[in-house]
Amino acid sequence: MPTSVLVLGAGFGGLELSTRLSEELGDEVEVTLIDQADAFVFGFSKLDVMFGRAAPEAVRCRYQDITTPHVRFRQETITSIDPEARRVVTDLETYEADFLVVALGADYDLAATPGLAEAGNEFYTVPGAENLRDLLPSFRSGTAIVGVCGDSFKCPPAPSEAAILLDEYLRERGVRDAVQIQVVIPFGTPIPPSPATSEAILARFAEAGIGFVPDRRVAALDPDTREAVLDDGRRLPYDLFLGIPVHRVPEVVEASGMAENGWIPVDPGTLATRFEGVYAVGDVTSVGTPKAGVFAEGAARVAADHLVARIRRASAPPGYDGTGACYIEFGGHEVARVDVDFFATPGHPTGTFTVPSPETAAEKADWASGLRARWFAT
Repeated sequence: MPTSVLVLGAGFGGLELSTRLSEELGDEVEVTLIDQADAFVFGFSKLDVMFGRAAPEAVRCRYQDITTPHVRFRQETITSIDPEARRVVTDLETYEADFLVVALGADYDLAATPGLAEAGNEFYTVPGAENLRDLLPSFRSGTAIVGVCGDSFKCPPAPSEAAILLDEYLRERGVRDAVQIQVVIPFGTPIPPSPATSEAILARFAEAGIGFVPDRRVAALDPDTREAVLDDGRRLPYDLFLGIPVHRVPEVVEASGMAENGWIPVDPGTLATRFEGVYAVGDVTSVGTPKAGVFAEGAARVAADHLVARIRRASAPPGYDGTGACYIEFGGHEVARVDVDFFATPGHPTGTFTVPSPETAAEKADWASGLRARWFAT
């Protein structure tokens, strides 16, 4: 009888884990993949939507196109998770499985930043990116702030990318001289593990006249004065606010009792939780790597390999190594890459920088195309 695996969340982690289990186990496994959405969207595509480089429909990979053998997708809303029993209830059905994998990512908590919903904008969702796409053509003067509202957030390069691409967008429209751009992030440098990457980004900021406010986060927006209130009380006037909202564990995960200190703790090598037969991968965990799709994908491969070994009663495979590569938009159709290792020297992640180039932009496009073909056969 096939082993049943229930995967919650069809982002980078859930898609890769389901695909890998299918490849390795074939008819030895039955995977049920659940997500409340009807499509997957690469994070970087939201910048494309925001700056009018792609239509929202063009960046959606529909889950109905999943044809992976032995994987069935269900578009349902998860209402409860019982990790002890490996039982999950949705708005339509109740599921139990031999193994459970939680890959539900991080939710956005706009209410955690007073004023953000009323007086700001976010670009981490497709609707948010669409809203900014419609606002940007009328923005011709004033101050734009790209501000991070929480201590940790998905895709650490994204605020820098948004500022660089906003600079390029305004120059193309001939209004850049009338606009100030500032970036507020809770790190001392844009990419702390890689000094070379941070230096390149800061040099690009200096060249473009983009202000950089390090080691701070935006605690609130004041709708009356149109000021961003930083966590040290400082106030920065703005005319356009592009925010990265506070991230939090999904409420259904919090209610399950799996989270500790905000996120699900896992064994860093196997991605196993403290509950027997239950694993967690990606942004929902506190594994010690950034919240980014490439790290979720890497963790999912390792979790899948450990599941395969358990199902076949084979020797344990190598553990998760905490490495990943992130692409960074530098404008002018050039993309850089930073390869980061978070586990080799615990507490001191290191990164290697590949300078921006059209060749790396093509590499990024090929990477995304490869994943689309792998997960959706498109």
